Amino acid sequence: MAARPPSPAPSAPSRVAVVGAGMVGLSTAWFLQERGVGVTVYDREGVAAGSSWGNAGWLTPGLATPLPEPAVLTYGVRAVLSPSSPVYVPPSADPKLLRFLAGFARNSTASQWLRSMRALVPINSLALPSFDLLAAGGVEARTPEAKSFIAAYRTATEREVLLEELEQIHSAGQTMEFDVLDGNEARGVEPSLSDEIGAAIRLHGQRYIDPGHYVHALADAVRARGGVIHDGTEVTDVRDAAAGVTIDVGGGDGERFDAVVLATGAWLGRLARRFGVRSLVQAGRGYSFSVPVEHVPSGPVYFPAQRVACTPLGDRLRVAGMMEFRKPEAPLDVRRVRAIAEAARPLLRGADLDARRDEWVGSRPCTTDGLPLIGATRSPRVFAAGGHGMWGITLGPATGRLLAETIVTGELPAQLTPFDPLR
Repeated sequence: MAARPPSPAPSAPSRVAVVGAGMVGLSTAWFLQERGVGVTVYDREGVAAGSSWGNAGWLTPGLATPLPEPAVLTYGVRAVLSPSSPVYVPPSADPKLLRFLAGFARNSTASQWLRSMRALVPINSLALPSFDLLAAGGVEARTPEAKSFIAAYRTATEREVLLEELEQIHSAGQTMEFDVLDGNEARGVEPSLSDEIGAAIRLHGQRYIDPGHYVHALADAVRARGGVIHDGTEVTDVRDAAAGVTIDVGGGDGERFDAVVLATGAWLGRLARRFGVRSLVQAGRGYSFSVPVEHVPSGPVYFPAQRVACTPLGDRLRVAGMMEFRKPEAPLDVRRVRAIAEAARPLLRGADLDARRDEWVGSRPCTTDGLPLIGATRSPRVFAAGGHGMWGITLGPATGRLLAETIVTGELPAQLTPFDPLR
């Protein structure tokens, strides 16, 4: 167990509620405890029940880029309406989704991408060091460095897209070391790649985790330091008054805190809107499953052209993909699972894609400009932490670290300036 944290400063809040027990919410709770703050965490289902459980588990700050990008505009209407498309929009999109998609398209320009990328660089630089702080403080879960991290393509022409993006990332001020490989060289590094692969990029300095296991270990660390986590408890209202913030839960009396953090992922707007957070947060649903594989890769394998991500977890391979813009409560659609399996089938060697287990769908919280919402709302006692899109796992600890500093000191770190929830 970690040493007892110091007492908070007299002007700092002594009790903070965190709504949401995913990576972002629990990281914020842990870093608040580091600063001597007592925390109570609420989740309507349980620890890692949302998008924190079944995602690819990549810790890749070198690739943490804005989701709206010019390539998105190359998808035609017919493509995004196809159930097998890696980016899917249902034909019966509601007005809120249509507003989100219009804003998303407006931000999918080269100039806006570069501005957003420059905004992400400072927080990206804190991503892996923040995981190291959690490990040093007693979070008992590994973040192994990928012995290999391969982005694989059929042709060298397909590979040009990522090479150009890596150049743009570098021009924004973020570095990424990589090697350019042909197909045989890629198979020499990673035998699980099929003969269909003719070109690849090997990325260096990245890590990965089993996200469900990691977030549960983080929850254990929060509890070990005296934090309380209420599973199966839905927060129905947040009421701000001069004496503090009252949290109302279904079927129970309200409890008062000095401050509250809203880290509810794709549901952020439900509680944050009344506090001035007007940015649309849309569920970008991702799917995953696990399969047996003859040769478990020594690190993540990515097929960018198919938008399929593979991660070794124990003796199985997690296969993930899809960006499905639907309501977060919608049931799992087996057509998406089959589409991911068929996209990966010709590219992997020795993977039994018909022996699927742990089929899952989770809702990434996406914003129209691709930047998260982190910081104080219209109330100085209510804080937002969400909208990370595909990078909530990678940036969760850095978010919690910076937000805890904001809450306790009242000062906004420079890294959070671009992420104002009231923008």
